[in-house]
Amino acid sequence: MTGTAYLAGPDVFLPNAVAHAAKKVEICRRLGLRGLPPLNEDAGAAPTELEVWQAIYEKDVAIMEKSDIIIANLTPFAGASADAGTLIEVGWFLGKGKPIFGYSNTPENFESRMRRQLGARHADLGIEGFHLPDNLMIVGAVHSGGYPIFLPTDGKARGLDALDVFETCVEAAARYFAKQP
Repeated sequence: MTGTAYLAGPDVFLPNAVAHAAKKVEICRRLGLRGLPPLNEDAGAAPTELEVWQAIYEKDVAIMEKSDIIIANLTPFAGASADAGTLIEVGWFLGKGKPIFGYSNTPENFESRMRRQLGARHADLGIEGFHLPDNLMIVGAVHSGGYPIFLPTDGKARGLDALDVFETCVEAAARYFAKQP
């Protein structure tokens, strides 16, 4: 069975987002999946800012509706955790009972990132100490389908646009679809 994957993540904010998405789509195609990136290059045609963001939201939800799974880039973005929009999309797939595949280009655990972000000024705050790649609810959502959040196996951080860990995640998704009737 060939599956359709919603390619979520903050990659859409890269200066070369369209070219980067094309590389991800090609990796998916090579591994037997149809990758659907939520690019919004045509959203600027709406006349007002309100209509632009609403058009982006509606288009992204429509793409999610026609996707079998999500492959989410959970690399920390603008803070210690994954991109907020990506997390909404992960939650949407969880609520629909659709499989969630996720990866992060950083091997550093969430606890370490949070401690560094909060610093000594907030040393008395409780922080999840489970040595997970992100907040336990995010990890739990991905694990609910039986898959881990894929991380760099060499322990070295990569840029937001690195594709090797993404490819490992797509390989797992392809194995999932190979088992489907």
